[in-house]
Amino acid sequence: MSSCGRSFAETLLSGYVDEVLSQGDEQRVRIHLEDCPLCAGLVRDMTENREVTMTTQFKTPADDAWDERPRGMASTLSFGAGWILVAVWLAGITGFWLWQLATGPDDLLAKVLIFSGLSAVGLLFLSVLIDRIKTYGTDRYRKVQK
Repeated sequence: MSSCGRSFAETLLSGYVDEVLSQGDEQRVRIHLEDCPLCAGLVRDMTENREVTMTTQFKTPADDAWDERPRGMASTLSFGAGWILVAVWLAGITGFWLWQLATGPDDLLAKVLIFSGLSAVGLLFLSVLIDRIKTYGTDRYRKVQK
């Protein structure tokens, strides 16, 4: 209920503006708006907002503004070198951690649980990587700019 005595939910006012109400609901809202300046003002504001929203034009960026790949030779080389260093670092940390796990305490259950969990994650990652490499040449969305 509102302070104006409206006997229906405010969402019907929005439906009235969008012209999606059933005939009965539309008639009930229209009759109420004739006697309620508060709701009539709210509907006027909603209508103005809807018109502004529907008529707003947005600038579409140029095609080269969407491209996030490195643009120059130096940035391309540093991008590739960065990923190689990340992969080498990750492999080194993983190898060191597995070596520590193998030579550490003799709690066999902990070793099996940790190793099997890491193996599962690694295999899932590897399967996704293999699929991405296989489809790279035939991926029809690879060159989509927008």
